[in-house]
Amino acid sequence: MNGAFYTGEYRNVFMELGYSQTDIDKRVEDAFETIFYDNEERFYFPVEPDMGYVVDTGNIDVRTEGMSYAMMMCVQLDKKEEFDRLWKWSMTYMYMTEGDYAGYFAWSCNLDGSRNSNGPAPDGEEYFAMALFFATNRWGDGEGIYEYSKWARQILSDCIHKGEDGVGQPMWEPRNKLIKFIPNCDFTDPSYHLPHFYELFALWANEEDRTFWKEAADASRAYLRKACHPETGLSAEYADYDGNPFSGFNKTHGRHDWFYSDSYRTIANIGLDYAWFGVDEWQCEITDTLQRFFCEKEEGRMDGVYLIDGTRLEKKALHPVGLVATNAQASLAAKGKYAKECVEKFWNTPIRKGERRYYDNCLYMFALLALSGKFKVWL
Repeated sequence: MNGAFYTGEYRNVFMELGYSQTDIDKRVEDAFETIFYDNEERFYFPVEPDMGYVVDTGNIDVRTEGMSYAMMMCVQLDKKEEFDRLWKWSMTYMYMTEGDYAGYFAWSCNLDGSRNSNGPAPDGEEYFAMALFFATNRWGDGEGIYEYSKWARQILSDCIHKGEDGVGQPMWEPRNKLIKFIPNCDFTDPSYHLPHFYELFALWANEEDRTFWKEAADASRAYLRKACHPETGLSAEYADYDGNPFSGFNKTHGRHDWFYSDSYRTIANIGLDYAWFGVDEWQCEITDTLQRFFCEKEEGRMDGVYLIDGTRLEKKALHPVGLVATNAQASLAAKGKYAKECVEKFWNTPIRKGERRYYDNCLYMFALLALSGKFKVWL
C-alpha cells in the first residue's frame, strides 16, 4: 500500500517538476482569492450575517455540486469561516425535511434560496459528507448543524437506507453498490464514482453501514474499468451499470453518451484515488492512456467533444480549462511520458474568466490542491 493515506506523504508534483514552493503556494492562494474574493471573477458571495453561497455563473443558480465543492476547498485550506457560511446556507435552503426527498439536498436553488427543483444530485451529498468528516478531524465538532460528524453520518445513512420504509429511493443502487445519477433512475455517472471517499466512509460512517461503503469502494473501482474506454481512457457523461455509455436518449436527460463536461472529472478522481490509496495499478495504465490520446492523437488540443472511442464530434468543449486541469490531475497516477507535459500545460493555463468560469475553476482549484500535495485526508 503506497498511497498517502498509509504513508502520510502527499506528492507535490509541481515541486517534482521544478517549481518553487513559494510559487506553488502563491498559485494556490491566488486561485482561492479569485474564486472567493476577487470583485470581478469570484463566484462565492457572503450573505450577512453568517451565510454564503457559490453561483454557477453559466446558469445563475446555486447547486449542491458547487456548495459542496467549495466546502471541500475551504477545509483543505483551513478556511473555517467560509466553510461554515456555506454549510449554513446549504442547510437553510437546500436541505429537505419532508416528502420523498427528506434527508437530501435540493440540487438547484435561486440566489435568494428558493428552490428550482426538489430533486437531489448524489455528487453533492457525497462531497458534503466528506467535507464534513474532514472538518470534524481538522477543527472539531461544534453544536447544532456544526456538529459536522453527526451530519455526515446522517447524510450517508439516508443515501443508502432511503426507501427501506417505502418512501423515496436510495442514492446507491443496493444490488450493485453503485452510485446513481439521481435517486429515481437506473443508470449512473462515472464522474460521481469516488472510491477514495468510500474507503473513508467505511471508517467513519455509522458502524452498521461500514461494510456497505467498503463494498461500494470495490464496486466503483471495478465499474470504472468498464466505463473508461481501453484505447482512449475516455468515459461518457452518463453510463449504464454495465459501463456502456448511457443508452436513454430522451427529452428528460438528453444526450450524454459522449465525453463532455461531466466526464472530465472521472480521470481526475482516478488520479486522486491512486494518490490516496494506491491499490489499483490499472489506474496508472488508464491515466497514461487518456493522456496519450490527448497528446498524440489530438496533438495537445483539449477543446473537443468525443465519443468514448475517440471520434471527434463537431461540438466544442464548453469547459476547456477544466479539461486541462483534470488531465493534469491524472498525473497523480500516470507514469508515462505525457504526465509531465500535461502538468506543465496546466501550470501555464490561467484560471478562467468570464461567464463560464464556475465549473472550470472548481476543477482548476482541485487540480492545484491535488498536484501541490494539499488535497489531503484529514485524520
